[in-house]
Amino acid sequence: MKRSELLAFLNETLAPNQINDFCPNGLQIEGKDQISKIVTGVTASQALVDKAVELNADALVVHHGYFWKGESQVITGMKQRRIKALLDADINLIAYHLPLDIHPQLGNNAQLAKLLGIELQGAMESSAVSVPVWGKLINPVMGGEFAKRIESVLGRAPLSSLVRDEVIETIGLCTGGGQGYIDLAAQQGLDAYLTGEASEQTIHSSREQGIDFFAAGHHATERYGAKALGEHIAEHFGVDVTFVDIDNPV
Repeated sequence: MKRSELLAFLNETLAPNQINDFCPNGLQIEGKDQISKIVTGVTASQALVDKAVELNADALVVHHGYFWKGESQVITGMKQRRIKALLDADINLIAYHLPLDIHPQLGNNAQLAKLLGIELQGAMESSAVSVPVWGKLINPVMGGEFAKRIESVLGRAPLSSLVRDEVIETIGLCTGGGQGYIDLAAQQGLDAYLTGEASEQTIHSSREQGIDFFAAGHHATERYGAKALGEHIAEHFGVDVTFVDIDNPV
């Protein structure tokens, strides 16, 4: 297929114009026009770029790409090496950040909720498009049991703040670095809040507002959107798509 066909399909699927983001969504680095092999992953790190080159990929589709707001605009050092490797191999870099978080079927939130037995109910924010969402546990459990479920599914023990002596029925969710939404979850009377990262003040918010909290890893909570998107691309176009997971403990 042509690069333009893939981009049109992704833009229609993920609708990046519906939300303001911190980086350009879509094509970030232009490579070859014809695409028959795609690699997907979470972050366009050097290790993932090198794997895409090794696999003779024509395109690399990721959640975390380049050119973030506020970062230095110069292309030197680590950034230069990554971009040079992509240009030398004529690989397209395609990235979707918040649009891949919020997609109702393929998104990071939706995919993680499905894996953890959470039935999503709706948005947490009142804006037209909400990044955090909330749902109900299909099988309510105590916080300690839910932490074990997270560890079993994601392969890592979450950082947990368990302050309630009751089962979790309702839970807020935002994959990645969404720890700031814990206060919104508490205001809405949810039993628990799950995200990827924690800040020092997050634990105080959990304790003082009586809401269980789980930080399961930025990378670990965001593996599944890119994987699902790749499978969706493969099903639609019949091209070779490989998901590559570059381990990251954060």
